[in-house]
Amino acid sequence: MRIGRFDIDAVETCVFGLDGGAMFGVVPKILWSKAYNQGDELNRIPLSARPLLIRFDEKIILVDTGNGTKFNEKFAQIYNIDREQSSIENALQKFNVNFNDITDVILTHLHFDHAGGSTTYRNGKLVPTFPNARYYVQKSHLKWAMNPTDKDKASFIKEDYEPLLIEGMLELLEDNGEIFPGISVHTVFGHTNSMQLVKITDEQQTLLYCADLSPTHAHVNIPFVMGYDNNPLLSIEEKKRIFSRAYEEKWTLIYEHDAFIQASKIIATSKSFTAGESIEITHY
Repeated sequence: MRIGRFDIDAVETCVFGLDGGAMFGVVPKILWSKAYNQGDELNRIPLSARPLLIRFDEKIILVDTGNGTKFNEKFAQIYNIDREQSSIENALQKFNVNFNDITDVILTHLHFDHAGGSTTYRNGKLVPTFPNARYYVQKSHLKWAMNPTDKDKASFIKEDYEPLLIEGMLELLEDNGEIFPGISVHTVFGHTNSMQLVKITDEQQTLLYCADLSPTHAHVNIPFVMGYDNNPLLSIEEKKRIFSRAYEEKWTLIYEHDAFIQASKIIATSKSFTAGESIEITHY
């Protein structure tokens, strides 16, 4: 997809699985299974790890990096990850981009399924995956990730981001605003402290990379909030505010974890919002 000066691609790394009940919180399975997917015998629903590739001028930017490949076999079995398909480096080859080409990485937050591909092992040493890139994350989120709560500490794996700190490659942001002309970040706090959504606009079209505010198209429905969220009531208020604007201004929402739909507009219903017709960012 191209908007303005930006060439934008959805980078499919792998499909993995998380518990459907955890992904939809208090919503009964009879509802979320109809809205998204029934789940497997272990109640895991299929989810994509789908970073975004943005190219313009001399910039080659990634938004998030997927699960990566550093995990052990037990981890892979729990989350149903195919290690061979989980490499962001391999996925980028489809776009004739290698890891040395990446100039910038915007991390929405540091949970393993978003930041896992940020580091990798080379010659037995844990190193940043993209040696020529600056990595951007909110300063307050990094502070949270370094000392998480008992509820969310399993989502943070320090090997995903500590090497970036050691190498001085982390750019710590301190609020909303443009990183590059037309590319801005917007913080939300319901899922985790200072998760940043990424908005791309040419003033005629706007794309919003939803991260875990709406990980799938089914989560556009306001009450469909994850059990993983630290503050689910705040997530609801953030969804109301952001999706109201997205509906009014006809934004395209990009779903990072949806295994079936890359993106869509949204439609207002009598009580909430729902995803509109599927939009293809990149054809596979």
